[in-house]
Amino acid sequence: MILIKNRQRKIAVNAALLKKQAQTILDALDYADFDVGIWLTTNKTIREYNKTYRNKDKATDVLSFAFHPDLRPGQRITACCKEDKNLGDLIISLEYVVADAPRWGQTFEQRLPILLVHGICHLLGYDHKNDADYKIMHKQELALLKKLAK
Repeated sequence: MILIKNRQRKIAVNAALLKKQAQTILDALDYADFDVGIWLTTNKTIREYNKTYRNKDKATDVLSFAFHPDLRPGQRITACCKEDKNLGDLIISLEYVVADAPRWGQTFEQRLPILLVHGICHLLGYDHKNDADYKIMHKQELALLKKLAK
């Protein structure tokens, strides 16, 4: 199940489309029956989480909190029970996305699914701490973005 909580009121977002995109990503990854939480929030809130969990006192676009934190890129989750069928949670600052999208030459509507893919990849153990990790993650992101474009 995909649970979306919109805790901000300034930026309109198509939650139904976001949910559909998230499900398309999960289907493509063969995790169709896994849970993902998506919390849409403000710069102030995401800054607090970024400071608390990453020691970075600034707002960001997306934070990922993996249910299976020891997962490695490409490794499959072997769920032992229903409760184990959870990828984790994403926090997305829509305020940040609106302000940052032009830097990428994108609209808010173009940027949001890219961040959704990026966040879900983090939930699955992908990272970009070095060039080798970045290449692996970027390849996965491109493959998932192609699935969304269909």
